[in-house]
Amino acid sequence: MKSQYYDDSVALTDQEARILAIANQKGGVGKTTTAVNLATALAACGKRVLIVDLDPQGNATTGLGLIGRQRGKGIYQVIIEGAPLAEMVMETLVRGMALVPSSVELVGAEVELVSGARREYRLSDAVQGVVDEYDYILIDCPPALGLLTLNALVAAHAVLVPLQTEFYALEGLSHLLRTVERVKRAFNPALEIQGIVLTMVDRRNNLSEMVAKDVRAHLGNKVFETVIPRNVRVSEAPSHGKPVLLYDMRCAGAQAYIHLAGEMLRRERKTPMRPVLVS
Repeated sequence: MKSQYYDDSVALTDQEARILAIANQKGGVGKTTTAVNLATALAACGKRVLIVDLDPQGNATTGLGLIGRQRGKGIYQVIIEGAPLAEMVMETLVRGMALVPSSVELVGAEVELVSGARREYRLSDAVQGVVDEYDYILIDCPPALGLLTLNALVAAHAVLVPLQTEFYALEGLSHLLRTVERVKRAFNPALEIQGIVLTMVDRRNNLSEMVAKDVRAHLGNKVFETVIPRNVRVSEAPSHGKPVLLYDMRCAGAQAYIHLAGEMLRRERKTPMRPVLVS
């Protein structure tokens, strides 16, 4: 499937993947929904995409139809046991999009990493084996700023932040941005903010509009023009094991993610990719 936003002129330098951590320490903001559907939209634009499900809840994995024994091994074996990431890649229903699944063992990974060697660099080391195979690697982070999320931030070129337009949005965002700055200083000097995506936007809600206005006033062009509306079809899609672009491509939510992918690709064309520095 190729969308109207496909653009052959968009290319990443050195044919290496652009690695994005999809992060927000607050749950329920549309983080996994954004990871899955943005990845699907990028694949529809002709890009080779890998999703790494780093969330112990495994919502990206189940949202792509992989449940129970179908999951098998996954990112836990990569992070904790040192298994090659390429061996854990599974194909999905979306052409051009693959997944490294989460598994129940990942629940204990935070504790196991505490005393581990190179504990902050486990994922960064692992993704080096597949960066030539994809255009984008999207890491779906857990809703916390622990060692798993730290691994994602150390491995990534940039952070994409889904932000629900609610009263405490800016407070949580400030905390995350401070964390990103600390990671830049200590582990990954090349890390940057890819952008802020406003999610679950209800145009009929005055508070939603006020929060969106405040976020844009504080962060300017770091906030994507595209917003993701509150949409029933987007909420229904994971229960069918499909991204919303496969479940109902014509709905407002699916169209928003197509627009978001197009906007991101246009931004990428204007901003050359910088390599991650790894110790």
